Amino acid sequence: MSARPEMAVSLEEVRRAFGKAQALRGVSLSVHAGEVYGLVGPDGAGKTTAIRLMAGLLLPDSGKVRLLGEDPTDTRSPVRESLGLVPQRNTLYGDLSVGENLRFFARLFGLSQRDFEERRAQLLDITRLGRFTERRADALSGGMYKKLALACALLHRPRVLLLDEPTNGVDPVSRRELWELLYALVHEGMTLLVSTPYMDEAARCHRVGLLHMGELIAEGDPRELARRHGVAASNFEAVFLSLVEKRDGGRAA
Repeated sequence: MSARPEMAVSLEEVRRAFGKAQALRGVSLSVHAGEVYGLVGPDGAGKTTAIRLMAGLLLPDSGKVRLLGEDPTDTRSPVRESLGLVPQRNTLYGDLSVGENLRFFARLFGLSQRDFEERRAQLLDITRLGRFTERRADALSGGMYKKLALACALLHRPRVLLLDEPTNGVDPVSRRELWELLYALVHEGMTLLVSTPYMDEAARCHRVGLLHMGELIAEGDPRELARRHGVAASNFEAVFLSLVEKRDGGRAA
């Protein structure tokens, strides 16, 4: 009998509202250590709220959030040191260069000069940003900007990395390169949770959670979910629309 996989992130019956708007309605999901988990859904589904809860930036109205078994909002717990976060919105300093942004975030993480230099060289190599260290962040292309944001989040070698729509607004080539980087991180043992509105990216994940209007309408292996609905895994939009129609009682999605 195989051992149960370690749980990296979990939500149990989590609810969160902003005024009268219900962002999450009793969501339960689990992310296993060492996997790519895709939180898939359209804009307004609740993806960003879920990630902010996992990162300890929001408190749930009810339910339980755990990061590596700990409460991410507990300031006494060192669990946040094991977390990397790439928010959806611009988080870099546009008037700072690539190199200056890396140094700034290294200081926030408390890296020693030796650790910073070693990590900087590694990250510039894997992101292919080594030739652009003097370029200002606001002069980078969309794909290069996302790579720099990713590099900054990886400086302290997190065990869990949360990425909120990391491929939004980048060209197809940059999307492919970003996913190649993410696969390499998982190969090294990192756990990734990636939110995306792009249904085709569901097939790139080990498991997915489908969010619709604050509710988790399905969770599991994307290939298995596609098989159940008689469609190719690459046509995951058909799976999502089928589930939405069932949830809404046959009304058009």
